[in-house]
Amino acid sequence: MDWQQFTSLTHEQMESLWNFNCKDPFAFLGIHPLETDRGLKTVIRTYQPDAIFVSGETIFPAKPLQIIEKTAKGKKSTKQKEAEAPKPETLIFDFIKLGDTGFFEATLDVEFEAFFYNLNITLSNGVKYTVKDPYAFLPVLSEFDCHLIGAGTHYELYRKLGANLMEHEGFKGIQFAVWAPNAKSVSVVGNFNTWNGRRHFMRMLGSTGIWEIFIPDLGEGELYRFEIHTPEGSLITKIDPLAKWSELRPATASITAHLDGYEWDDKLYMDTHYATRVFGSPMNIYEVHPGSWKRDPNNPERFLNWDELADQLIPYIKEMGYTHVEFMPVAEHPLDESWGYQVTGYYSPSSRYGTPDQFRRFVDLCHQNEIGVILDWVPAHFPKDAHALGRFDGTACYEHADPRQGEHPHWGTYIFNLGRKEVSNFLISNAMYWLREFHCDGLRVDAVASMLYLDYGKKAGEWVPNKDGGNINYDTIEFLKHLNSIMGRLAPHAILIAEESTSFPCITRPPERGGLGFHYKWNMGWMNDFLTYMSHEPIHRKYHHNMLTFSMIYAYSENFIQVLSHDEVVHGKGSMLCKMPGDNWQKFANLRIAYAFMYAHPGKKLNFMGNDFGQFREWNEKQSLDWHLLSWEPHGKLHEMFKALSNLYKQESALWEVDHHSDGFEWIWCDDADNSIVSFVRKDAHGAQILCVFNFTPVPRAPYRLGAPARGVWKEIFNSDAGFWGGSNVGNNGQIQTQDVAWQNRSSSVDIQLPPLGGVYFKYMGEKDMK
Repeated sequence: MDWQQFTSLTHEQMESLWNFNCKDPFAFLGIHPLETDRGLKTVIRTYQPDAIFVSGETIFPAKPLQIIEKTAKGKKSTKQKEAEAPKPETLIFDFIKLGDTGFFEATLDVEFEAFFYNLNITLSNGVKYTVKDPYAFLPVLSEFDCHLIGAGTHYELYRKLGANLMEHEGFKGIQFAVWAPNAKSVSVVGNFNTWNGRRHFMRMLGSTGIWEIFIPDLGEGELYRFEIHTPEGSLITKIDPLAKWSELRPATASITAHLDGYEWDDKLYMDTHYATRVFGSPMNIYEVHPGSWKRDPNNPERFLNWDELADQLIPYIKEMGYTHVEFMPVAEHPLDESWGYQVTGYYSPSSRYGTPDQFRRFVDLCHQNEIGVILDWVPAHFPKDAHALGRFDGTACYEHADPRQGEHPHWGTYIFNLGRKEVSNFLISNAMYWLREFHCDGLRVDAVASMLYLDYGKKAGEWVPNKDGGNINYDTIEFLKHLNSIMGRLAPHAILIAEESTSFPCITRPPERGGLGFHYKWNMGWMNDFLTYMSHEPIHRKYHHNMLTFSMIYAYSENFIQVLSHDEVVHGKGSMLCKMPGDNWQKFANLRIAYAFMYAHPGKKLNFMGNDFGQFREWNEKQSLDWHLLSWEPHGKLHEMFKALSNLYKQESALWEVDHHSDGFEWIWCDDADNSIVSFVRKDAHGAQILCVFNFTPVPRAPYRLGAPARGVWKEIFNSDAGFWGGSNVGNNGQIQTQDVAWQNRSSSVDIQLPPLGGVYFKYMGEKDMK
C-alpha cells in the first residue's frame, strides 16, 4: 500500500524533523483543519519513530440537537437548540503508520473543531502507554511576554522561561521555554521521554529566539535538559538556564520545581524593613559559607541542609549580635572549590543544602528572628562548563563572541554580554527572583571592578575600547543603573552592595545624581591598609601611622561597609589571628584591638565566619570551622569579647546612626604616631557621644591625657584589655571625669589609663554626676 496517498504531509516537513531543522513542528503536528471535497475536516498527526501502532481518543463536544416544533399554524419547523446536558461522546480513532517515516496520521470525517485527545502508543517491544498530545496546545507565552523579553524588561522572566508548573487550557502540566536564538532545533528531554530528543520537539515563537512546549500531566521532580542542534549541525545538551532546582553535583540535570505554594510567616518583617532604613540602623554582617560553617559530625563529608542550619546558625547569629547573614553564592555550581562564584544554575538554589522550599523556610525563620539575609551574586562572569550557559546554542548567546570582550583570561570564564537585552533581562530578573521569591534582603555584587573596566586583568591588545576609545564598559553602567532602579520599584526592602576594588566614583550615589545606585560598597581600601598596619610589629607601627588614619580622608565619599571577608583568610594570607604579630598573648590582644577599632570606625560591619573566635588555620571550604577551639581559653575569651562588642555596637546608636556623614565622627587626636595612639569620638543625631581611644603598642600609657569632647563624666563601656577577655586588666575603674585643663585645642581634658594593645570606649554621661 502506498501510504503517500493517505497523507497531506509534505516530504519537506518530514525532513525538517528527521534532520533536526524545524522551528515550528506545531505547524504540521497535532490537530489541524484539512480541506476536502466534503468540506473542512480534521487531521491529526504525530511523530512516534519508535511506535508500531497509535490510536487516539478524545472527549468530543456533542453537536447541537435538532428540535422539531410545530408552529402556531400547525406546520413543522426545524431549528437548532442547545442540548440539555447530554454526555459528550468519546471519539476513538486509529492512525495510519506512514511507512518507516516515524509519522502517524489520522484523518477524521468530522467538521474541524480543535479538541484535546490522548495518544495510545504501542512500541515495537510491546510496551504500551498513553499521553496527551502536547502538539494540541496553543503557546503559553503571549506576544506581550515576547515583546517584554526582547525589550529586556520582563522582570518575572522566571515565570515565563524555564520549566513552570501551571494549568494551561484546562490541563495541568509543565511549560518548558528556553532562549536559543540561533538553534536549528530544540527539544526538551528528560526521564519522562527516556531522554529521547525526537519525542518533544519545541517551537520557536516567531523571531524571538524563544522555544517552548507545554507537556501535560508532568509535575514536580522531573529531570530534564534541552537538546539543541546548533547552526553547524552539532548536537549539544544543555541544562535549563532558568531551572528552579538542579541535581546534586557531579550530576547536572535540571529538576522541575514549583514557584508558589510556600506559606510565608514574615509579613511583619517584610512590611517594616526597607532599603533606606539600613543607613541609620546597625548593620553587623556575618559572612558565611554554608558548606563549611559546620558539617555533620557523624559524616564530615555531608553538608548540613537548610533546616539543620536554621536550627544551629540562626541562634548563633542572634547570640553573637549580628544583624545580617551574608552567604557566599548559594546558586548551583559544579565545583566546590569555586566557593560558588562560578555559577551554572543562576535560578537554582544549590542542592548541596536541600530544596528551594528549605531555603525559603531558612529565610523565613531568619526574618522571624529579625535577621536579614544577603546573598553574594555573580553577574560578572560564568564558567565554560559544556553543559551550562557558554555557547548555549552553539553560538555566543550570553557572552560576547569576541574573546577580547567575552573572556576573563585570568579566571578562565566567560563575560556576560550586558549590551544584549535578553542577557541583561536574564540577570535583572535573576536578582528579582532571589529578592522576591525568596524574600532575601540584599545582594552583594561580586567583582564589580571587572564589570566596569574593559581592560580588567588584560594586557594591551587583549581588550576592545568603548566607542570613545576608553576603558569604561558603558553597557555595565546602564545595566547597573537599570538594576538599581528596578530594585527600588519591585524590591524596595532590599539593598545592593558592591564589591568594587578601585576608586571608581559614585558607586553608591543614586543614578539621578550621576551614580550607579548601589546602597553600599565594601571598603576594601580600609581593609587592605588596616590589615597591613596590624601585620607590622608594634615597634614599627609608628612608621605606618597613615595607614591607620588615611581611611577618614575618603570615609564619606561612598556608603561603606568595613569588611574582614573570606578573601583575607585564604590563599596563604593566613587567618586573622595568624596575621597578628608577637607571641600568643600579643596575637590575641592585637586581634581584640583590631575588632574594637573596626567597630568604632564609621561604616557598617562585616566579618567572615571564624574571625569571631580566632580560627587558627586558613579557611578551607572542604571542612568545618574548628569549633573545638572554643574550649581553649584564649579562643573562648576572644569569642566572648566579640559577642559583647557586637551587642554593644547594636545598643549604642552613636556607633552607627550617622555612619555616612562627618557629623557622626570627630578626631580627638590622630597625630600621635610615636606612641601609635589614635582617638576620636562617635556621635548620633541626638547628642549621644562615645569617646574611642586605641593604643597599638604593648606599652601601657598611664596616664594619657586627651582633650575632652565635652565637660563631664565619661563611663567606660568597653575595654578590649579586660581580664575576663584575656587581657591585662588595665582600666579606669568604670569611668573618667574631665578636668579643667586645656588640651589639644579643647577647654577641658581627661587622663586615661590606656591599656597595652588595647581599645577603650567611653560613653558621655553629662555633667550632673561630676564630683
